[in-house]
Amino acid sequence: MNAIRSSSASSSSGFQMPLHYPRFKKKDYETMPEWRLDCLLKEYGLPVVGDADEKRKFAMGAFLWPSEQ
Repeated sequence: MNAIRSSSASSSSGFQMPLHYPRFKKKDYETMPEWRLDCLLKEYGLPVVGDADEKRKFAMGAFLWPSEQ
């Protein structure tokens, strides 16, 4: 019972790790609309700042393996 309480207490900080790692390809990020980039970055608790190109570069740097970039 204590584990449940401490788990719910830690979620009060606002951050929750999503269950799945995004599986987009580089091409997906390059054509992704800005609103979708915003949602993706917010879902992972990452900053949503800059224009669409900056968000794309940030998302690709955060979610693509170096071999995929």
